[in-house]
Amino acid sequence: MAQTQTTDPEVALIVGAGPGISASCARLFSAEGMKVAVAARTPDKPAIQQLEQSLGVTSYACDAANPDDVDALFDAVATDLGSPRLVVHNIDGRMADIFRKGVTEADPELVRQVLMNSAYSAFLVSRQAAARMLAHDPAGSPTLHRGTIILTNASAAKKGYARSGAFAMACQAKSGLAESMARELMPQGIHIASVPIDAAIGWRQDDGTRRHRMAGESKDDNMADPDSIAETYLHLHRQHRSTWAFEVVLRPWVENW
Repeated sequence: MAQTQTTDPEVALIVGAGPGISASCARLFSAEGMKVAVAARTPDKPAIQQLEQSLGVTSYACDAANPDDVDALFDAVATDLGSPRLVVHNIDGRMADIFRKGVTEADPELVRQVLMNSAYSAFLVSRQAAARMLAHDPAGSPTLHRGTIILTNASAAKKGYARSGAFAMACQAKSGLAESMARELMPQGIHIASVPIDAAIGWRQDDGTRRHRMAGESKDDNMADPDSIAETYLHLHRQHRSTWAFEVVLRPWVENW
């Protein structure tokens, strides 16, 4: 009697966990049978604790701008769950005090922190993800797909707004990193996707409404839905290599761009 072959569940790692895109990704990936890890500087956030309790998601403390933390994170995930084949970097580095500051007004230390938390952390996470995916031998796989790295980005990846130079620097550096990685790694079987989200993101509240902390309540789908963003991320991971998308800009149907 022939033995039935079993395939271990894929492992997904989401870096920059919170109640919006990351939580939606964790819920969807778990529902699709993946083992999910989430990482944040403060993993005791209520949104992350809820994911742990309801879905069995594994959380880790990690400062993604610290090389030692990132190395330790990937080691821990590989030991606990297995090496991740889907990695989402979901940190844009924004800080309230860096916006609406002219180039002569911006605090140099805050500018450095924004760059470190966004583009530099994306480099550190992608570096570890790529090294582990390249070590994965996809021989026998019909798609020869070693894994997927998705970098969440923002409107500033496409346009530098006035009085927002630091954020534009960070977003466009992250975009450039993604493009360079795509040219290097996609021919080696790693799908790289850059996803600028040109919109306010309306997080789903306990009462079922969607709301953004600054833009208010979503009406008539005028804000990006994190659940729909997660569906796009899953689709990117499952695309056939003959039609891998690199950059996917997401915006609501009524967004002025």
